[in-house]
Amino acid sequence: MSPRPQSGREFVLALSCPDRAGLVHAVSGFLVGHCGNILESQQFDDRLQDRFFMRVHFEVPEAGAGLEELRCGFGPVAEAYRISWQLHDASTPTRTLIMVSKFGHCLNDLLFRRRSGALNIEIPAIVSNHRDFEPLAQSYGIPFHHIPVTRETKAGAEARLLELVDELQVDLVVLARYMQILSDDLCKQLEGRAINIHHSFLPSFKGARPYVQAHERGVKLVGATAHYVTSELDEGQIIEQDVVRVDHSRDPDELVAVGRDVEAQVLARAMKWHSESRVMVHGNRTVVFR
Repeated sequence: MSPRPQSGREFVLALSCPDRAGLVHAVSGFLVGHCGNILESQQFDDRLQDRFFMRVHFEVPEAGAGLEELRCGFGPVAEAYRISWQLHDASTPTRTLIMVSKFGHCLNDLLFRRRSGALNIEIPAIVSNHRDFEPLAQSYGIPFHHIPVTRETKAGAEARLLELVDELQVDLVVLARYMQILSDDLCKQLEGRAINIHHSFLPSFKGARPYVQAHERGVKLVGATAHYVTSELDEGQIIEQDVVRVDHSRDPDELVAVGRDVEAQVLARAMKWHSESRVMVHGNRTVVFR
């Protein structure tokens, strides 16, 4: 595991813009002008969309410019090249609210990764429509909010969730097997800062007991998809996917176990890349600098 970035010295600049000559030179010139030393640089030129994407992880000297000064300094560059951009302190953890229902494998995995330092996130709250994982949250010292959801209480439950997002200054909401469909309005308010995880049997095996359906059809691949939440159910921009090959010897319970492992790994990777500003959304697709 690589060492944590140094607070106030290491920064990440992520940008996209219409492709044109001089972009890399302009970014490099900005960094040179602020005594920036590049630690990692990745770029992608999407020739089909005529769009340029870039992520730069750089450091500045101890007495160098701070975050706000760097943001002010990059403003004129961004305006000149019509750049959409974000500039963050690389050490700042992403404040992440986790939502869960009755399947806790992803939640448990994320809590362990956070404690071990594998994910640079803070978890100010766990929200659930059930109380099953309240003891787990307490064991990690994380506030647990039980927000029941019924057809009659759905609007109030979503309003309470948004209150928590604002009160706790949440950067990212993660649906770690949260088995409730979010309203279109909530999806729009969380656009670009909410990630969902689900099995990759969709659209073939919808509804309850998808692994039983998959077993009955003799599937040979079990997978998972992590994507951004949009108002179109399970149609958000894909961040990460993975599959594991299985065969006829696996019964439905074994398929479930395999699926849970894949889901946890895929979600953790998606969260890591998002928290490190490695994911850039353009239309219905993402560019992911791994």
